[in-house]
Amino acid sequence: MRRLAIATLLAFGLASAPQAGTVAYRIDAANSTVAFETDFGPDLITGSFPLEKADLELDFANVTNCTVDVALDVTGAAANFPFAAQALKGPKVLDAKDHPRMTFTSTSVKGAGEVAEVTGDLTIRGVTKSVTLKAQLFRPQGSAPDDLDHLTVKLSGRVNRSDFGATGWADMVGDEVRILITARIDAQG
Repeated sequence: MRRLAIATLLAFGLASAPQAGTVAYRIDAANSTVAFETDFGPDLITGSFPLEKADLELDFANVTNCTVDVALDVTGAAANFPFAAQALKGPKVLDAKDHPRMTFTSTSVKGAGEVAEVTGDLTIRGVTKSVTLKAQLFRPQGSAPDDLDHLTVKLSGRVNRSDFGATGWADMVGDEVRILITARIDAQG
């Protein structure tokens, strides 16, 4: 994969490319992951959430026009320890029964060299907080510099689960949750 810097996209004047302006992208859910990790004593609990929906609009000529709207299925959460997945979905953590969906809606996107900052409203357990994710774009090796039809977006960030009321097992499980997202996206024709 070849990394595309947001600033580089702007510098190359991709506004004159065939995909100038805002372009809708769809996520290839089968080849994308929404993963997390948190501390569990000396070990890590890792897991993932299934993607329920994702709407992405990207504008390489003006990144401030980019928007992201994503929903995850909390009821389908998986973890590397079987008991952790059950606890994660339970009432002391994500409370999947009463809050089966986790959402993120962008409020701003800023280019920052090779990394963009995507700030948005993250809603977990009915609690909404502003979160900033770091984003990088990659295109397939060997693709033309102006071919933006198939991309990979990598996003990362951190949240404290206690900020969302997900406080169960605080004596055993870390408060900080690291978010690791790899999304394969395709321009909609």
